[in-house]
Amino acid sequence: MPDVVAEVTTEFLQAFADAWNRHDVDALMSFMTEDCVFEASAGPDVCGRRYAGREAVRASFAEVWATFPNAHWGNARHFVCGERGVSEWTFTGTRADSTRVEVDGCDLFTFRAGKIALKNSYRKNRPPLGTPKR
Repeated sequence: MPDVVAEVTTEFLQAFADAWNRHDVDALMSFMTEDCVFEASAGPDVCGRRYAGREAVRASFAEVWATFPNAHWGNARHFVCGERGVSEWTFTGTRADSTRVEVDGCDLFTFRAGKIALKNSYRKNRPPLGTPKR
């Protein structure tokens, strides 16, 4: 992946999604601007939880795999219009207590200089599937 691409494409967003499914935080960060922001789908603020800057974003991305070691984003669909883009997906993952999550969601992106400046995530709110093992 080059450091800067002239224009973000759906192929760029698919490569970003593929990095998520490989659990490759170094690859993910290569898609992000130096001053990137990630707004998670859950958290205490109206925007969920906001992570600003490369180190905070990197740590929050890695935390997803710590929570869901088998995290996977399937059925990816993307579109790009200028400096904005969307990825839709179905997230599946299992927590340490064996509860399984399967929900649809999307990311809204803002691009700058051929990279992701803002990743704003949304996902459906659904109870975990199955009962935790005791």
